Amino acid sequence: MDSSCLTPELVKKFTSFGGRGLPAGMARDYVPILLLMGVAAGIAGVILALSALLGPKLKTRSKLSTYESGVPLLDKSHKRMSIKFFVIAMIFILFDVEIAFLYPWALIFRTGGPGLFLEMLVFLAVLAVGYAYIWKKGAFDL
Repeated sequence: MDSSCLTPELVKKFTSFGGRGLPAGMARDYVPILLLMGVAAGIAGVILALSALLGPKLKTRSKLSTYESGVPLLDKSHKRMSIKFFVIAMIFILFDVEIAFLYPWALIFRTGGPGLFLEMLVFLAVLAVGYAYIWKKGAFDL
């Protein structure tokens, strides 16, 4: 949304919070974001309302039963799972987030000089030590 289509009346309407409005420059920056959030919430509400009004309302035993990919379950659905599955998932998220820091580093690698390269080597060494530690502790053994 271009800021030239915002009229002063529209900006004043959306920025008069209890008599304490935001500064005009700041208000122009936030009005498009607020409008987009309002439109998104409105569309979501309309879709949910239409689904509730127009959707089928038949509740039979077969429709309320648990299934996965259209196939009935072979055993009970509330069985105990090993904690190791969750540990592996957390380790994956941890290392995935840490590796995501490599992307911005790669973008500025040529302009950073040898100091930046040394810092990244230290970062990767810490990651390698952490990975070796959890491997030695048997976190990957199922």
